Amino acid sequence: MLRRFPIFNRQSLTSISFSFSKSYQRTHGFALIRLLSYAQVHRRAPDPDDPSTLMKEDGVSLCSRMWIENFREPDRIVNNLTSYLRRFELWVLAYQKVCADDMGSYMPRSAIQRPALEDLLALRNAVLDDRFRWGARLEFFIKSPKDKTDYQSLSKRKIKALLTTTQAAAFQDKIVQEVLLMILEPIYEARFSQKSFAFRPGRNAHTVLRVIRKSFAGYLWYMKGDLSTILDGMKVGLVINALMRDVRDKKVIDLVKLALVTPDEPKPDPYWLETFFGFSPEEAEKLPSWGHCGILSPLLANVCLDELDRWMEGRIKDFYQPSKSDVIWNSPEGEVEQGNTSWPEFVPTSGPDKTRKMDYIRYGGHILVGIRGPRADAATLRKELIEFCDQKYMLKLDNESLPIEHITKGILFLDHVLCRRVVYPTLRYTATGGKIISEKGVGTLLSVTASLKQCIKQFRKLNFVKGDRDPDPQPCFRMFHATQAHTNAQMNKFLSTMVEWYRYADNRKKVVNFCSYILRGSLAKLYAAKYKLRSRAKVYTIGARNLSRPLKEKKGQSPEYHNLLRMGLVESIDGLQYTRMSLVPETDYTPFPSNWRPDHEKALLEYIKLDDPKTLEEQRNCIKELGLLLPQDYVSMLVWNYKRNAIVLDHLSLVGSNSNRQIDQQLLLGSNEDYSEQQIEKEEY
Repeated sequence: MLRRFPIFNRQSLTSISFSFSKSYQRTHGFALIRLLSYAQVHRRAPDPDDPSTLMKEDGVSLCSRMWIENFREPDRIVNNLTSYLRRFELWVLAYQKVCADDMGSYMPRSAIQRPALEDLLALRNAVLDDRFRWGARLEFFIKSPKDKTDYQSLSKRKIKALLTTTQAAAFQDKIVQEVLLMILEPIYEARFSQKSFAFRPGRNAHTVLRVIRKSFAGYLWYMKGDLSTILDGMKVGLVINALMRDVRDKKVIDLVKLALVTPDEPKPDPYWLETFFGFSPEEAEKLPSWGHCGILSPLLANVCLDELDRWMEGRIKDFYQPSKSDVIWNSPEGEVEQGNTSWPEFVPTSGPDKTRKMDYIRYGGHILVGIRGPRADAATLRKELIEFCDQKYMLKLDNESLPIEHITKGILFLDHVLCRRVVYPTLRYTATGGKIISEKGVGTLLSVTASLKQCIKQFRKLNFVKGDRDPDPQPCFRMFHATQAHTNAQMNKFLSTMVEWYRYADNRKKVVNFCSYILRGSLAKLYAAKYKLRSRAKVYTIGARNLSRPLKEKKGQSPEYHNLLRMGLVESIDGLQYTRMSLVPETDYTPFPSNWRPDHEKALLEYIKLDDPKTLEEQRNCIKELGLLLPQDYVSMLVWNYKRNAIVLDHLSLVGSNSNRQIDQQLLLGSNEDYSEQQIEKEEY
């Protein structure tokens, strides 16, 4: 018959042992020791639902490993993502990110309270057990740290208001969205086309403009396409089918599917060029927001449109036909650096025979195709593109939505105009016999200029100007109750954004100076109305050209502004920036590499390459062929020679003459040949 031994803790066993009498301890001491050892060996196992025991690794290192694995094998089909969904470290990292967005400050992991970790663990378990529901209004597994509402004690009127009115996404929904994004983003970033630049880390509208300046020189016909209706929403089946091309995990697919089915309100644009006044180009205004996917919506949109990118890449390869008489793009591959690499915008003319070539770029739902060839080829491509979008996305396009324009008319894209200018540079080359010949050449130059018309349109939308041809600044009454220092600081932020946005425009100085003129005139009219100065001229007389002087001083015998500023009794007023064209920085013409990648992708690919044993073997073979030595081999060689010739060196050191220094070095490095021969024999053996 089996005995059942109760398991006691150390405190209870100690109290029991002290309650025994001395005679009992002597007779039964051995049994008591066995009982104590049994209790210590069979301690209670760690609780699997304890949050402290589940955080075994840092969440950032776990995400880094996911990125490395996916970039090492970008074409594999991912089956088991539930294992990452179980990792509590990712949920803690997602909680930190959402708290930073919600509260405005980053919360370190050590600052997270124990109840919050328990609620976060309950949310994770609910997701794994299919008990989580998107868009909950009253029942939450976890709440925001700043949400102090007691939902159990709400009145019926408040409950009805919560259920009937549109509310922002719940805090727990944002955490689940963040976890899904951390799991899915590295999978698809390793697979996405290099022709896509919107809603991706390390890529933005500036990258598009630099690629256009680098790669679109020499194209005659351009086709623009607006597919932004796809960003408004797609059928759930199309999105899930696109997602299941690379991901076959049922748990993750079901979560995304439920989020797509449930309706939700669109969110404001948190992406490129979100500034103080929302100044952004037309192509960057629309952000996809599908159901309760939230921040996951842009990634899903890129997953769906990636099929279009791959189809266009295939058309680019089929369309390419090089011509030997062409100055550029005359190689069979078409990807070799040719022409003037330091001046890629310049395309020399080369007669009637041209290379047929095409390039493509996509920013969100907007595409731009450049074609070097006859217009009939562009029309054929447009017809094929209309059929592809109809079959794949059920999107009805026509010729008006895909206009074909010549480069001489100017192509508007991202509030910049692509145009061609004919230039006649002086070409210098060395002829036979070493004679240097200089002659006038002719060619075309791709110009990327900021559209002043679009800039005026944006200012008119913000009620800063009135009129088209001669825009007149209007007072910015939304800053009427702000101080002069605060108003100038906000306008300087706006101007800094404009300077950065038009960084790669050829007319950067002109357009930024125009923006500064509009903002300065608007503030001058505002200050004239606020301080009753009647005219802008009087405002400039008192406040200077950059409005850095105070426009209103205290009456009586109060100290001057500079004395008050020195005593810290008033705010310092920063003048408006870029009030003169000479203060505006020059256009950035930094060369853009052909096979450009973001810095984080470069680091990932370099790490994978160095981690590969083949790379190490190639480096060793290269070192052997060049007759070089590794630092480790060199140090071991020095140590071996020192041990071998230690007695001779000690003997020579007693002499101490300068002539023996060369002998010391020869003895120390004398057996290099013997050492290298021994190494070769070991490797051959």
